[in-house]
Amino acid sequence: MRRRTFLHLTSGAAGGGLVSLACGAPAGKYKASVVVVGGGFAGATCALGLRRLDPSIEVTLIDPQQRYVTCPMSNSVLAGLRDIGSISVERRGLSQAGIRHVRDRVSAVDTHRRQVRLAGGGVLAYDRLVMAPGIRFLLNKPEGYDEAAATKMPHAWQAGVQTEILAAQLRQIRDGGVVAISVPAGPMRCPPGPFERASLMAGYLQQHKVRCKVLIFDANNHFPRQDVFSEAWRTLYPGMIEWIPSVDDGAVVRVAPSKMTLYTAHQEHPVDVANIIPPQAPALLAVQSGLASDHGWCPVNPLTFESTLIADVHIIGDACIADPMPKSASAANAQAKQCALAIVAALNEREPPAALLESVCYSLLASGSAL
Repeated sequence: MRRRTFLHLTSGAAGGGLVSLACGAPAGKYKASVVVVGGGFAGATCALGLRRLDPSIEVTLIDPQQRYVTCPMSNSVLAGLRDIGSISVERRGLSQAGIRHVRDRVSAVDTHRRQVRLAGGGVLAYDRLVMAPGIRFLLNKPEGYDEAAATKMPHAWQAGVQTEILAAQLRQIRDGGVVAISVPAGPMRCPPGPFERASLMAGYLQQHKVRCKVLIFDANNHFPRQDVFSEAWRTLYPGMIEWIPSVDDGAVVRVAPSKMTLYTAHQEHPVDVANIIPPQAPALLAVQSGLASDHGWCPVNPLTFESTLIADVHIIGDACIADPMPKSASAANAQAKQCALAIVAALNEREPPAALLESVCYSLLASGSAL
């Protein structure tokens, strides 16, 4: 499948593909309560979809931030093609749509009592719960990569401060320096993202630090659309980008931030800029709530996105396993719309509609060029 980014998070992101099932309940009187945890592409789209489909459902979205910085297009910020303000979205559209936005963190979910407990001390009851908590990074994988290391070897796989750190390092690199990107094994957010990043970094360096190189240390032996990326690199950036697969000692097993050095099984690699993308797993809240299976991710019914482990709890976005859909913004958007349709159908004692899920994609190669 393919992935395409969506930036219209709070104004119309849930509109396409949703057919109204509204029951016309009087304003202010709700027949059911749905709580949505997480206000990214998945959570916000689902919350908006629920309100548009059935205004008789009370929708509460819990997320501590008023502003959301999107991971899609953040590679363009690294390359100087846009500023970070252009990928920052205010969540004003939520309240305008009649959604209650609670700016707090969830400390625990009690699925037996159907309650969500807030870090600030509040408790919210729900009839249906939608979890869109995203991912967490597995630190010390590679060895030595902890939160302190991330300030020197940023992952920038969560847009915002990390994006700005890595962008500044790219601007300051010496001509002739080496940029390293470490790609983890296993399921990850936006599988083509590291290779788009390498392309745009090379584009910046080609204009400003022409003697630099970009090395991609990959714990895998294949990457999405490898043939197309490789051909584009030969054409656009001859000699600038080198991909090192696992079979060629490409898996980074240890880092030394103080020395700006990466270690593979057989070699050490001093570099000037190190972008370490660690392995990923569902947010800890999803695991603590009993929604993750033995393989580490959250299994769902692909028709409704209801957890296969706990009834009346739905999981959408990067935390769930919805093969063959990748972990991407457009996939999260599609899942959220289907989840909203399924919840409204269930609360109205109807069968859920057939799932029409798709995920479309493009990856930037340079300013004005994409695949």
